[in-house]
This record gives sequence, C-alpha cells and structure tokens, in this order.
Amino acid sequence: MTKTALLLPLVFSLMSCNQQPASETYETDTFTTKSGKCVKFHALMHACIRIEFDGKEIEIDPTGKLGNRTIDYTALPKADYIFVTHEHFDHFDKNAIGLLTKEGTQLVTNQRCGDMLGYGKIMVNGEKADLNDWLSVEAVPAYNTTEGHLQFHPKGRDNGYILTIDGLRIYVAGDTEDIPEMADIKDIDIAFLPCNQPYTMTVDQCVKAAKIIKPKVLFPYHYSDTDLSELAPRLKEEGVEVRVRHYE
Repeated sequence: MTKTALLLPLVFSLMSCNQQPASETYETDTFTTKSGKCVKFHALMHACIRIEFDGKEIEIDPTGKLGNRTIDYTALPKADYIFVTHEHFDHFDKNAIGLLTKEGTQLVTNQRCGDMLGYGKIMVNGEKADLNDWLSVEAVPAYNTTEGHLQFHPKGRDNGYILTIDGLRIYVAGDTEDIPEMADIKDIDIAFLPCNQPYTMTVDQCVKAAKIIKPKVLFPYHYSDTDLSELAPRLKEEGVEVRVRHYE
C-alpha cells in the first residue's frame, strides 16, 4: 500500500460530510468520524459550543447571555451531555443548564461547579471516563501562568476536556495559558484554544500551544476583541488549519 493510500482515511475524517443549511442560525462545521458518522459543531458564542452526533446533543459551557449577545436555549434541543469547565459567568450558567437538562442528561463538571449545583459527575485533572461506547472524556489542567494573572484561573481548580467521539479527538481547552501539560496532549483532530489576555492566551501563546498540540484543525475561541489575523499564516507551515468562527 502506498503512503498516499495510507493518508486517505485521515484526510477524509476531517472533510465536511454535508454543507451548512442556509437556515442555520449559527456557523457550523461538520466532520466525519472513523465509522463514517457526522459530528457537527455549532459556534454559539465565546466559549459556548453545541455538538451534534448521531442524534445526540452535547453542550460545552452553556451560557445564556454575554453583553448584548444571547442564546435562546429553549429553542435548542435538550442535551444528552453537558460539560462545564469552571464557574466564571461566561462558562457557568445555572439557568442555561436547567433549560438544557432532561431526564437522563449527564453533567460533567469540575469540583467547584459541582459543589455550586449540588449534582453532576465531578472530574479532576487527569481523570478519565468512558461515558458510553462512543464517548469518552479526559479532564485536563487549565490555568494561568503569567504573574499578576494567576488569580483568574489557579492551577488545579478548573478543567479542560478531551472528548473522543467515535474516534474523533476534540480538545476543549477551557480558560488556560500555554501550560507545560499540553506536551502530554496527543493525537488531537480538533482543538478549541482560548485567546484573550489577561484571562487566557496571547496570540503568541496560542501559536505556541498549537505547535505543541498539533491539532489538524484549530478553532480559536473565547477571543473577545483579540486580533486573530496572525494565527493562520503563522501555523500554515505546521499543517494546522485555522478556522475563525463567531466565538468572540
């Protein structure tokens, strides 16, 4: 078998398996898993990500209102899984979680949010779990390293998550800088990396993180008014495709 033939399944796994319908409210990106199923990502806003897979719904850090932007979660399907990284208002919204919850919804969160809610599956940095036969999760560190910023996200408190959906590996970093533990994050297909100082990364840090993780596709998110124009050209030679969506 030729090297070209060996590469074909990998390339196909990152191709869109259908185009975004004209009626979509939010920007969407669709990828194909190893078994040929579609995973669709909806760019809701900032750090709020909706994921569809095989009739299942996953919500990341659902939040109903940020500034003049709102999400009407009553108009969206109920979630099968909800993941919360930490308790800041732009990631943790009790009302949004309540609106998305149905019988059987599984909530995965860090210790602080679990304590605040009084329920949920609490995961700490380094913990892994198989949630079913198609979805697994690993909680990974997310914290600040810059002096003067350490109070925003102290080490050991918050989570990032690596989700594996039918073989497709997705890294949702949460609020973090380019921490040493990123060297242990391997084989990532899609990465969501935050890019807004003083709370998360500078553009330089985001580039450094992407070079370490080497995702096939990078979605910068949680970026507010950060100028992201340098990301794509600086990562082109690394083979990282940068897709900028409305995650201000």
